[in-house]
Amino acid sequence: MPWRARFTSPDPDPTVTADHIPGAIASAVSAGVTLHELGPWTASVYTRYFGPRPLKEDDSVRSTASTLFNAQVSYRATNWARLTLDVFNLFDAKVDDIAYFYTSRLRGEPPAPDIHFHPAEKRSVRFTAAFTY
Repeated sequence: MPWRARFTSPDPDPTVTADHIPGAIASAVSAGVTLHELGPWTASVYTRYFGPRPLKEDDSVRSTASTLFNAQVSYRATNWARLTLDVFNLFDAKVDDIAYFYTSRLRGEPPAPDIHFHPAEKRSVRFTAAFTY
């Protein structure tokens, strides 16, 4: 039986009878593969998956699932110097890191409930030179 996050106590508002917890993720996966011993090279690929989740207690509005991949390549130049290249959001996925459902409005508009979200960062690269002594 899959894990199901639910409120254990009823809502004090008698009109609310639903028990889903907004934002509670039912399925998540994190996995990676790393190749070592490729001479001075090391390479890794990691993935993170968040399944859809309820955004309202009655589960009538749900977020979308998201999958991101990150990669890393590292080169040991000497016993004391390592160069590393990280690529975040490797495939430049257009997904949401997090989503909420609430009522909001812009000036001059009537209040309306809607999904608000924070998109995942675009593909980005980080280069690191590490020296040990």
